[in-house]
Amino acid sequence: MKNRLVRNIQNVIFLLLTFTTGLFYFCFYLVSLTFGVSMSFTLIGIPLLTYVMRTTQTFVRYERIQTKIYTDISIEPYEGKEPIEGPLWMQAKEELLDPRNWRAILWLMQKFVIGVACLIGTVVLYIVPLTLILSPFLIPFGGVHFMNIPIDTLPKSLLMVVFGLILGVIGSWLGNWVVRMSGSYTRLMIKAIKG
Repeated sequence: MKNRLVRNIQNVIFLLLTFTTGLFYFCFYLVSLTFGVSMSFTLIGIPLLTYVMRTTQTFVRYERIQTKIYTDISIEPYEGKEPIEGPLWMQAKEELLDPRNWRAILWLMQKFVIGVACLIGTVVLYIVPLTLILSPFLIPFGGVHFMNIPIDTLPKSLLMVVFGLILGVIGSWLGNWVVRMSGSYTRLMIKAIKG
């Protein structure tokens, strides 16, 4: 029982982290690439784009580590590439023309869609059953409704507890599946970036 509870807590943390990192990657790359391209005529944008392209290796490694810690999915190491030596303009050219950087950005930005699905899954699979299980304790605060039915008596709240327990068992099983699918996305991402 304790292992199952710990596993469910890890699943919730991983799903919320997936949403958070997906939102971060989407906003970061959207803003930084747009700003870098728009500022490239002033020569500030090219170094900015170079440094943005270098972040892909760090973020892909972080995704690998996060997935490995929370899901126990074995993912091959991502070594990245050697740092480019030479003048800044040569480094910029190499970073901007490297297709691995662009593939990594595409995969990381797509994680936003997966993150939204994970957030919805967290609410439906974990938070709703927990709220239903705690419904007898929420009666004194009023305003507890389930499908437009007010939960204002003890028998109704006990029925919601039973319904919440059933949903909790189903949610735990489905939550493991959602976490596995989200972890598989990281594995696919690393394989696609390596080419």
